[in-house]
Amino acid sequence: MKKSGWRFSHGGQIDRTQPISFSFNGKTYSGFAGDTLASALLANGIHLVGRSFKYHRPRGILTSGSEEPNALVTVGEGAYKTPNSKATEVELFSGLIAQGQHGWPSINFDIFAFLNLLSPVLPAGFFYKTFMGPTRHAWNFYERFIRAASGLGQSPVKSDSEHYQHRYAHYDVLVIGGGPAGVSAALAAARTGARTLIVDSDHLWGGSLLAEGTAGRRQVGGEHPLSWIEEAMQTYSMQPEAQSLLRTTAIAIYDHNLVALVERVADHLPYAERSDMPRQRLWFVRAKQIVLATGVVERPLVFSGNDKPGIMLAHAVRAYVNRWSVLPGRRAVLVTNNDSGYAAALDFLAVGGEVTAIADLRSEVTGPLPELVRRAGINIWAGYGVVGTQGYRRIKGARIARLTPDGTTRDPSTPLSLIPCDLLMVAGGWMPNISLFAQAKGRLRYDPASGSIAPGVVPKGIQVVGAANGVTRHYACLLQGNQAGQMAAEEAGFNSGSGTEINLPNVIEPAEEPMRSLWRIPARNRQKTFIDLQTDVTVGDIELALKEGYTSVEHIKRYTAQGLGTDQGRIGNLNAFKLIAESQDLPLSAIGTTTFRPPYIPIAFGALAGHEVGELFDSTRRSPLQTWQEKLGAVFEPVGQWHRPLYYPSPGESSHAAIQRECAAVREHVGIFDASTLGKIEVSGPDAAEFLNRVYSGKIASLGVGRCRYGLMLKDDGMIFDDGVVTRLSNNHFYLTTTTGNAAAVYEWLEEWAQTEWPDLRVYIAPVTDQWAVIAVAGPLSRQLLSLVSEGCSFQNADFPHMSMREVTVAGLPARLSRISFSGERAYEIAVPARWGMALWSDLMIAGEDYNLTPYGTEAMHVLRAEKGYIIVGQETDGFVSPFDVGLGGLVDLQKSDFIGKQGLSSFEAKRPDRLQLVGLLPEDTEIVIPEGSSLVSGPEQARSSAEGYVTSSYYSSALKRSFALALLSQGREKQGNRVVAVADNQEVFAKVVNPVFVDPEGSRLRD
Repeated sequence: MKKSGWRFSHGGQIDRTQPISFSFNGKTYSGFAGDTLASALLANGIHLVGRSFKYHRPRGILTSGSEEPNALVTVGEGAYKTPNSKATEVELFSGLIAQGQHGWPSINFDIFAFLNLLSPVLPAGFFYKTFMGPTRHAWNFYERFIRAASGLGQSPVKSDSEHYQHRYAHYDVLVIGGGPAGVSAALAAARTGARTLIVDSDHLWGGSLLAEGTAGRRQVGGEHPLSWIEEAMQTYSMQPEAQSLLRTTAIAIYDHNLVALVERVADHLPYAERSDMPRQRLWFVRAKQIVLATGVVERPLVFSGNDKPGIMLAHAVRAYVNRWSVLPGRRAVLVTNNDSGYAAALDFLAVGGEVTAIADLRSEVTGPLPELVRRAGINIWAGYGVVGTQGYRRIKGARIARLTPDGTTRDPSTPLSLIPCDLLMVAGGWMPNISLFAQAKGRLRYDPASGSIAPGVVPKGIQVVGAANGVTRHYACLLQGNQAGQMAAEEAGFNSGSGTEINLPNVIEPAEEPMRSLWRIPARNRQKTFIDLQTDVTVGDIELALKEGYTSVEHIKRYTAQGLGTDQGRIGNLNAFKLIAESQDLPLSAIGTTTFRPPYIPIAFGALAGHEVGELFDSTRRSPLQTWQEKLGAVFEPVGQWHRPLYYPSPGESSHAAIQRECAAVREHVGIFDASTLGKIEVSGPDAAEFLNRVYSGKIASLGVGRCRYGLMLKDDGMIFDDGVVTRLSNNHFYLTTTTGNAAAVYEWLEEWAQTEWPDLRVYIAPVTDQWAVIAVAGPLSRQLLSLVSEGCSFQNADFPHMSMREVTVAGLPARLSRISFSGERAYEIAVPARWGMALWSDLMIAGEDYNLTPYGTEAMHVLRAEKGYIIVGQETDGFVSPFDVGLGGLVDLQKSDFIGKQGLSSFEAKRPDRLQLVGLLPEDTEIVIPEGSSLVSGPEQARSSAEGYVTSSYYSSALKRSFALALLSQGREKQGNRVVAVADNQEVFAKVVNPVFVDPEGSRLRD
């Protein structure tokens, strides 16, 4: 076959009509559409792609998929920079810029390569033993040097300019894997009418078949296996409920069949073409049934010098030769313990490569594939293995030697043979790709036939098919996939009757002889023998960890860094487990495995964040009245996710003057306030009253219909969690308000108790904050104003007392009108559907012109409530304040059989006599506003010790014509009349301790 450099002139799955220019390490190269960065580099004769993590040894491309441990590169620059991308997964696109990693000043000449010379004194645990030193100062000294030399790629310093999406979906059947078993399963499920989704991480369907050549002599229906895949996917796409996603990787399986998928929407496109689409989309799919067809991973063999560029897994060689028309080398040696490596040798030979030797660890080699190799004139060295290699930046030769029958040592009676080569193909057998299965809490087992770990007990709702289930024959994969697809559809509620059967094609494939479960080739030389290529973990490292007392695989993983790389040990973990087992003379089944954690592959942080970045990181919620407030020039403050009007300044008016004007309007005339941001929750059901009686500390069950009651929610320890008003709309229907910033937490709190602690109670909880606009009208003239615009209600005290609710018409709108006050004045809260909030506000403003109706903001509201001694949760409370501490013991009904926090209130801590208690403060200098948070001390300066409390709220009051404050003070109620000092920022303010209620302590103004 004709070649241009390392590329064939025809064949493969690339599009030669679309040449692509790209850059690697500052030099420009060319490839074709359909290439990966790895295949394009090999086509240009580039084998050194990076340096190893610890010793900075040269590293080349080992695999062709996501399990790649070596070929980590940084893709893009500036705002498009993505480190630690695997060259085997990066699709080539025009303008791609990539850099090799972990080498300085370059990967070709890396000054840190001297660490390889120091490797004898850098064993596992070296950092723990050496750099900690006798004191903390030793680590502080070494830390900057360690951090400079550690890590993989460099993190971007510029913000990511691309955007990402999240999507949520439900399917009856989800098939993960687009190989023969997965396609067969998806087609069988879709034909039943089940809503089916099949995903694959590649951009082509076929899975391992994409690497198939003609050497394997495998035929499906008399044609190449990919022909059946193409036909099957065409039939699948015509099913009414069938969907498919390419370039999509399942990264996690969570409880109840929730699967996270990452779809690479635009990673294969030039940057200029990505502006109108997300780079990646993170899917959350809930599936009734999951079929795992995730295939297998080829295992490497462990031998001396096994990390040089030019050493590749045999299946990867087949992929580069057959799929990408690339010759990874010109002269190859194969070392194998099974027949699959022979197919790679035959494919390599068929395209013009030279196979100089095959070292087979089996003492007897028979079967169709080895026979084809012999006919091609290739020498098979039965019972031989590779015991060393030559070369530095690329392999130049392999030393092979005969092994003893048990495979534990070299046969001393035969000499070493050095076979020149620039490619060493390694075939160590196959391991089912079990990561997702294990994440789904599937039980694993050791399979002696394949010498690997395989699926054991399968979780409910999940099936494993094909090679992932240990099935090696192609027809068996198709059959098992077909059966699993039909079964999954039936479990999802779809019957597979006539018309859904699939006629499986005839399959011709060569027989394969059993493998030899020998994974480590012994040698006696100074060359390192690596198990984990990315983190530079050697056989000696694991043996040292065992000698030092580490026997658990999890402990050895952390001590040596085995399996901590971006491939999560998919290449080296099994060999590490076998070494641990053999060293302890235990069966592999007794060793166990490390934990398989999501994500399955590294993903961009942007995909995790989705749109929740920048201004969308925490969404800003808008009151139905916010447009009017903005037009009026309100000054806003963030409160949770809301922006609430702090005050409404008139032209040229200072903030202080505006706030005092608003306070005076409420005390003397009437004010209007947007209370829409208050948390609102409706609780209903036959047991709603009992449920709330347990949630609140006070009496709720006895609350009459149409009445309101202020109540406290406590934590388990008896401390205040939230406060609000409970309104009984009907016998089994309640309406609660919460603090603005705590609404979500209260809703989650209620749901937690309803679902986990009292599931026997028939209760339904609905958050309705956004459904209602709430407007508070407060002041001496509030009754007159509302009487003017309301119908169907008497405002006399006897008919409409304080803390009651009426369903009436206000300004022509049906509304819930509650007589509730947070200012100490006569006040009402009007709740209407949110879409009518602006209309109601406008009508009230027009009607209130004759009453000097004044909008007031949150700062005036804070001053008014503090004058009345009302608390704000989160300001007068900090999670360690009980109802008795703030004078609200009357809201606690200790006679109730039980409520949340009752036991906590009886604890010693809750009854300590020196607890902080709510008090008022009057500064001796009436113009000084004490800084909030100021510590409180008492006694002469020379006798002061620790703080006795702190200031929680502090304001200037136009009603009092002076400054005042609220504070939490140890034994505060006993100290009323005493003098204390508020200390903050070297400022001392002397104040008198007083009752915390400054305005209308009798409450006549809000009740009359």
